[in-house]
Amino acid sequence: MSDTMSAAVAALNDKITGGFDGTAKFVMGDIGSLIIDSNGARVGDDDADVTLTADVETFQAILEGDLNPTSAFMSGKLTIDGDMGAAMKLASVLG
Repeated sequence: MSDTMSAAVAALNDKITGGFDGTAKFVMGDIGSLIIDSNGARVGDDDADVTLTADVETFQAILEGDLNPTSAFMSGKLTIDGDMGAAMKLASVLG
């Protein structure tokens, strides 16, 4: 596992305070993917309710609070495939 993936898992687990009752996959360019579910974040490529795809820089900006996920989606930096309701729940959990 790369340092970037390890840092992303740690950052997501720190941010997920209220839990997430769905499953979401973050695909970060060609370095890999993360799964978020009721157990927190981990490296994985499982099936999910919603898949969010962006480059590493975009995900880092979202995790650091420098980029709003909705703005990233509207500007085309973040693509969402699957349950938009789950994506909205995730955005509020990561808030």
